[in-house]
Amino acid sequence: MDEFDYVIVGAGSAGCVLANRLSDGGRHRVALLEAGGSDLNFWVRMPIGYGKAFYHDRLNWKYLTEPVPGFDGRQSYWPRGKVIGGSSSINAMVFIRGQAEDFDGWRALGNPGWGYEDVLPLFRRMENNVAGADEWRGKGGPLTVTNIEGVVHPLCRNYLAGGTEAGLSRNPDFNGVTQEGVGIYQITTRNGFRCSTATAYLAPARRRANLRVITAAHATRVLFDGKRAVGVEYRQGGEARQVRARCAVILAAGAVNTPQLLQLSGVGDPALLKRHGIDVVHAAPAVGRNLQDHIGFDHLYRSRQPTLNDVLRPWLGRLRVGLRYVLTRSGPLSLSVNQGGGFFRTSPERMRPNMQLYFSPVSYTRAIPGRRALMSPDPFPGFLVGVSNCHPTSRGQLAIRSADPFAAPEIQPNYLSTEEDVQELLEAAHFLRRLSRTGPMREIIEEEIRPGPAILDDEDLIADIRARSGSVFHPCGTCAMGPDAATSVVDPRLRVHGLEALRVVDASVFPRITAGNLNAPTIMVGEKGADLILADTR
Repeated sequence: MDEFDYVIVGAGSAGCVLANRLSDGGRHRVALLEAGGSDLNFWVRMPIGYGKAFYHDRLNWKYLTEPVPGFDGRQSYWPRGKVIGGSSSINAMVFIRGQAEDFDGWRALGNPGWGYEDVLPLFRRMENNVAGADEWRGKGGPLTVTNIEGVVHPLCRNYLAGGTEAGLSRNPDFNGVTQEGVGIYQITTRNGFRCSTATAYLAPARRRANLRVITAAHATRVLFDGKRAVGVEYRQGGEARQVRARCAVILAAGAVNTPQLLQLSGVGDPALLKRHGIDVVHAAPAVGRNLQDHIGFDHLYRSRQPTLNDVLRPWLGRLRVGLRYVLTRSGPLSLSVNQGGGFFRTSPERMRPNMQLYFSPVSYTRAIPGRRALMSPDPFPGFLVGVSNCHPTSRGQLAIRSADPFAAPEIQPNYLSTEEDVQELLEAAHFLRRLSRTGPMREIIEEEIRPGPAILDDEDLIADIRARSGSVFHPCGTCAMGPDAATSVVDPRLRVHGLEALRVVDASVFPRITAGNLNAPTIMVGEKGADLILADTR
């Protein structure tokens, strides 16, 4: 049986960071288990290829939630990366750290060492900002962050001008002094390719003799000796295998798979475990609770001017941009379709931004899960302006359906289960209408297609929000960090309460969701977790 100092489950946004940092210097033997396979895939490496990877059977877990009452009983599709690099290999690459108040809020909940002044050095350490370093940004780190302002679609100019006319300030850096305002997103690309954590962290580390990466390894349970984690059982090629950990087992499988694996291993709500015939190793009722996610909706417009639809829809246009990308690593295929963005307050009484903006110079009709393709947009010039909530108050839960480790868990996010979430999205819908009436936006809007001019009053707008909102794929919080074992799963050093040699280091430890996209703060958690583990080992 193989034995290592550290066994990491999940080669995703945090897992690749851990593999790099824990194996650095050659002092520790590290095993990294990943259920998926190689990230050497065209749809992974080409930035706009995420439109395919989001629904790719071999790259994606393709989860579906339970019917959501707040969504009129609709299910929500949850893409999660099943590949080296995890969701950083299939996401839209937008780099957003979150608000300083988010991390100060984590500290205020009883998590010392997690305030903004504590985590800012980690954000700076992990980053290679192409625009250079300053008080907030880093240079020379593993993760390349690219400013795309000079190459975005021309319609972004109208969006930015419309945003300022609607009352928002122009923000050149959402990861700088403030998040509030309207601007162009920065993305995690390097020389025209996606820069996932597989590229940034794992690829340089794989040359080390003390790191072993095991792919197609589906973890089925954590092995315990009493209350101490001593290894992991996994299946590979139809065979059951085990790997032992001398120092610690570290779960970095994400907000879905980490709580699922804990429950399968006998760590969770005793009633749930007994119902599925699983012996209780440790009663931890908070496992799978506190589920949080951002949700949003788009307003869809027919454009008076050409959009990416005119480029990506015709076969000749696709051929041209394809050749341009192959020859120069530039053009629309080297970018995300989420180009313009921003953060704003839906009412002046709010102390900080509570809503995120997206401007995409492309439009498409959302199909059933598994059918959407970003390179098959609408057959007319169109674009989207979308919003998503930054700090939802709705809370959901996740639980195994059975003792079968290959069965998808039951996910109930409880979207729009609070009146506060409904009302702030209603306010956001009114803002989108106000934005659309600005001079720069009127120049390019021929008509509003969705929700459409007939949807006017609050009741109809709320009905539209319930009918068309969806996840923006940011689940977190299911193994929350906190000092109280009754309401949290890990302590501030990311050790599972009540157990030895078992850590959780991924987005599931977020006690509260951060504002904006979650990949950057998840990578930061990987950096912080590695520091804590190495310090405790010393």
